[in-house]
Amino acid sequence: MPRDFSKFTLPGADDTGNTPALSQLQELGWQPFFAQQTSVDELSTTPPARVTEVHRSGLRVLGDGIDMVVPPRADATVGDWLLLNYELPSASRLLERKSLIKRRAAGHDVNVQLIAANIDTAFIVTSCNADFNVARLERYVALAFEAEVTPVILLTKADLCRNTLPYVTEAQAISDAVTVLTLNARSDDPLTLLAPWCKPGQTVAFLGSSGVGKSTLTNALSTREVAATNSIREDDAKGRHTTSHRQLHIIADRCAVLDTPGVRELQLTDAESGVAEVFSDLDELAGDCRFNDCSHVSEPGCAVLAALDKGVIDEPRLARWRKLLAEDRHNTATLAQRRSKDKAFGKMVRQAKKHKSR
Repeated sequence: MPRDFSKFTLPGADDTGNTPALSQLQELGWQPFFAQQTSVDELSTTPPARVTEVHRSGLRVLGDGIDMVVPPRADATVGDWLLLNYELPSASRLLERKSLIKRRAAGHDVNVQLIAANIDTAFIVTSCNADFNVARLERYVALAFEAEVTPVILLTKADLCRNTLPYVTEAQAISDAVTVLTLNARSDDPLTLLAPWCKPGQTVAFLGSSGVGKSTLTNALSTREVAATNSIREDDAKGRHTTSHRQLHIIADRCAVLDTPGVRELQLTDAESGVAEVFSDLDELAGDCRFNDCSHVSEPGCAVLAALDKGVIDEPRLARWRKLLAEDRHNTATLAQRRSKDKAFGKMVRQAKKHKSR
């Protein structure tokens, strides 16, 4: 009799007060959202498996009794769920995602890089030292908002900082909708402070620069070393890359944890609503501008500039907002052009093959 993967409930205390053990799929993050996309019959022949690592040579997937590498594919990323086709793994069905964190790929290539899928909470990690950068934090928060992922800002190395208040104040000013926590990643802080977001069946991700403690936090949640760690350079607080690829660690009775390499360049694309949510006050003011296409630089009747003159908003934050808006619009338009060209080229190739076969 095939297993019924469509039934899913997070474990709660039974009549004796004990909490039932999680199934392997539940530990991997299997939720009703994914079960509703399939049927018992389909699951019996193509069981669900989650992508936990992405390499050029293939994707490592885990499931109920499944641990294997399947052929690489451009449309899948860490955190995705596949219905595994044993006979032809490359034909495994990719399930619809709850969330997708992406960016424009670094360098000159006009491509989108998929960072992670089906994340519930994004822990945006920075340190109480020279790594702290408000503009970078705003980018990460916009990225999370756009993906409909809950962002939480973590200020690490609090034990090495004489006064964390300035860092906390600047981080809290980014958005009222974002929780800001200070902690020592090498203490018991992660287990206690992050517990509300690291419940069974949930998937969390640590995002941020190298050296801020992402791998240390991953190890703290797992209570053992599952990710390599390294120190930072003392002269400039820059981190050394220790995580070479994105990897989803499955922590028994807690959650799935994604550890990511440090990101040097975070270019936004298709993130207009995320940027609007981070700068909700400026976005609301923009709605009162005389011109719909106001750039908020020198146009008459600009409500944003009027607020600036009155001291309601500050110029550095306005400049960061303008920069993110311009960047997102440029990248979104450029990628749209690339997709259009690729589609036209593909059509031309198909027509040529069709003509040749006659």
